[in-house]
Amino acid sequence: MSEKNQHGKRTARDRLAAERDKHKAAERRRRTLIVGASVVCVLGLAAVIGVVAANSGKSKPAKAGPAVAPSGAQGKDSLAIPVGKDGAKSTLTVWEDFRCPACQAFETVYRPTIHELTNAGKLRVEYHLVRLIDGNLGGTGSLRAANAAACAQDAGKFSAYHDVLYENQPKETDDAYADNGKLIALAGKVSGLDTPAFRTCVKNGTHDAWVDKSHQAFQAGGFSGTPTVLLNGKNIIQDRTMTPAKLKQTVEAADQG
Repeated sequence: MSEKNQHGKRTARDRLAAERDKHKAAERRRRTLIVGASVVCVLGLAAVIGVVAANSGKSKPAKAGPAVAPSGAQGKDSLAIPVGKDGAKSTLTVWEDFRCPACQAFETVYRPTIHELTNAGKLRVEYHLVRLIDGNLGGTGSLRAANAAACAQDAGKFSAYHDVLYENQPKETDDAYADNGKLIALAGKVSGLDTPAFRTCVKNGTHDAWVDKSHQAFQAGGFSGTPTVLLNGKNIIQDRTMTPAKLKQTVEAADQG
């Protein structure tokens, strides 16, 4: 073999090795992002303000009144907002807080795959909205954003507005979502959502008591932090081998029976 050919093969091997190293590094960064952010949500910045997970969720309750579930809510006490086909063979249960950076991290990594699977009718997602960060850091942004998302569900626009809230999420310590005006302004990013009915629902806190009831169910479930994500009952956040590709493979295998 000529020296030139040998050099060419070495160069190709070097490129492949470099690509493998690059992929491994990207995967490590992805896992660090989700795990690291999850610690922030569980502890509520305990190192800074002395709040521990055991005290999480002790936010002031919403205004007194009946728990008005949003249109189409399902499950026990109508606390789940469903996205996807009812007959899908796999169900992803997501407990989330719109102020939580780990929830945003999960969305950033998994959203394209989740959308692909729900659109194909292979996966059904049940979203449960909680206000963990309100309890950890104070404020009402988690509650106000969750109520607004429930109002979007009434309008049949939950999924799109859900994504907008994460795309525009303020810093965890910034209670910007406590401002109903901001939440209404963000509705302008979803076609057909900013209507008088939506504005009234947001301003009146129509679903506030329902959000509190959902948060109580989260606490009763013994979950340690947000996001808590269960695929057919199994916690995938705790599964260090889980990736979007593996999630897709698992769901598609179940779909094929």
